[in-house]
Order: sequence, then C-alpha cells, then structure tokens
Amino acid sequence: MKYLILIYSNPMSRALWAGFSPTEQAAGFQYYAALTEELAASGELVVAEALADVATTKRVHLRDGQTLTTDGPFAEAKEHLMGIYLVQCASLERAVAIAGRIPEAEYGLVEVRPIMALGGSDM
Repeated sequence: MKYLILIYSNPMSRALWAGFSPTEQAAGFQYYAALTEELAASGELVVAEALADVATTKRVHLRDGQTLTTDGPFAEAKEHLMGIYLVQCASLERAVAIAGRIPEAEYGLVEVRPIMALGGSDM
C-alpha cells in the first residue's frame, strides 16, 4: 500500500534550523539523503521531494470560470508543508515507523496518509 508522509515546519522548528551552524545544517541534509537512499534501497521509496520556500506559494481559485491566484505565505497558517515522502510499504505501522525517523516529528508535525486508489478504494 502507498502512504504519503507529509513533513511540516512551524515557527519553533524554523527557528531551531536557523540557529544551526552551517556544519549542523549540512548534517541535517545528509541525514535526509541517507534516509532517502535507505528507503530507495529497500524498494519502499516512490518519491521524496523538498518544497521551495512557502513565500513562493500560489493559492488557486476558480471563480465564474476564471482562474485567480493569491500569493503566499498565508498569515493564518502556523505550520507549512515543507516536503513529502511517498512510500510503498506493507503496513500503516511501517509507514508510521518511517515517519517517526523524520526530525520534524520532534519539533514540527509529520503526517501519514494512505493513498486512495481511483474509484475510492484503497490500494
């Protein structure tokens, strides 16, 4: 079954990251690279992506047949989606175990959501 692991940041996790030295930040990026490589080697990784700064966000609305956009970031949001892992693994428990290894699980928010097959049934 496929699961989407959503990685969010918040003001506390962003401040913590900003306080890291360049060496500590490099180690953080290396941690993610190693996790990605491990999941690829196990065959569980479908895709992993980091998202660009939330300030580059466009919210899209369709009104009266016209596509309208609003620039981000959105002041009402304290948590921002910063990256994803799409994994294919045997169980929800395994997906949760993977999500628990993501550093933002301690300071931010990591969410695991099953991917629904077209037609509404689970894969």
